Amino acid sequence: MNSLPAALLAFSLSLMSATAWADGQSTYQQVCAVCHGQGAAGAPKAGDAKAWKKLIAEGQVPLTADGYMGVRAMPAKGGKADLGLADFAEAVVYMANQSGANWKAPDADMLKKMEARIAQKNKAKAGNAKP
Repeated sequence: MNSLPAALLAFSLSLMSATAWADGQSTYQQVCAVCHGQGAAGAPKAGDAKAWKKLIAEGQVPLTADGYMGVRAMPAKGGKADLGLADFAEAVVYMANQSGANWKAPDADMLKKMEARIAQKNKAKAGNAKP
């Protein structure tokens, strides 16, 4: 009987993981694919392992946080002003995993690290602003 709760837990976790994957894919299709599907404006194409290799090496927290703020030709939040960090992060996981990474959907702790990096960069940016 002890194996039933363990099996239910494993099943629940697999559903949560599949849901995160589906959400990341959905956000990718609705927001990110406009550029990352064709490589527009120098965006690394999803699935292009060579183009993503250096980005993946940066790490999940820095890559996601910096991308969320906007980097190079990419606008903040992928150009969707109401896109939340968690949804953005799941789309990054989806694209990175299509391109050779083996990242997991971010948990609460990882999201806090991303938020801290964003706050730090915003503070630095504000400190560099000229009156």
